[in-house]
Amino acid sequence: MTVRWRRRREDPLRKPWRQSEYLVVDLETTGLDLKKDTIVSYGAVVIRDGRVITAESVYDLVRPRSAMSPEAIAVHTLRPADVADAPPPDAAVHTLAALMTDRVVVAHSAWVEQAFLTRAFRDAGIRFRVPLIDTAALARACGTAPAGQRGDAGLEWLATALGLPVVDPHHALGDAVTTAQVFLVLASRLSGRGYDTARSLVDLTCGDRGLLSPPSGR
Repeated sequence: MTVRWRRRREDPLRKPWRQSEYLVVDLETTGLDLKKDTIVSYGAVVIRDGRVITAESVYDLVRPRSAMSPEAIAVHTLRPADVADAPPPDAAVHTLAALMTDRVVVAHSAWVEQAFLTRAFRDAGIRFRVPLIDTAALARACGTAPAGQRGDAGLEWLATALGLPVVDPHHALGDAVTTAQVFLVLASRLSGRGYDTARSLVDLTCGDRGLLSPPSGR
């Protein structure tokens, strides 16, 4: 099984970007080791017609397959006891797979979400293959970054720099909402520079070398 767009004669991503649907995803994990750490919670926010559809947001805990690091607990404040009775990873995968169908996935510093989701989906027997947009890449294209900083701008810094509220930081749904707002502002700015379709934003992400480098802060 593969998560992907249904085949159509015309590429739906070549329409104006506001006509595509997006699923903004944020994950909290047991740590940042891409080979052994696993997901402990996820938040997902739908964007339709250029608006965040709050009523369709999804949040849930995940029973992890690896121990939480003290550093991760300090960031997201979830404890082993909080997720001991949570649904297993496969349940999260199937929920997200359904939500991603015919939608473009958006994430901040998307290389992290991509790595964890690819492994979680593979473990569930599903191929993770969806169009992906990284808001950190969009920020670089807009020239929005802290002075003298290399790597990705942190989500909280970026939202503040754009005059947006930071919603419940380091909570998966709060960060997904913040990322959705950041995406809408950056996509609007880039549309005036010729990036006026979802496909062009996906291609910008794919061509951004920063996606391959760890961020300096999320």
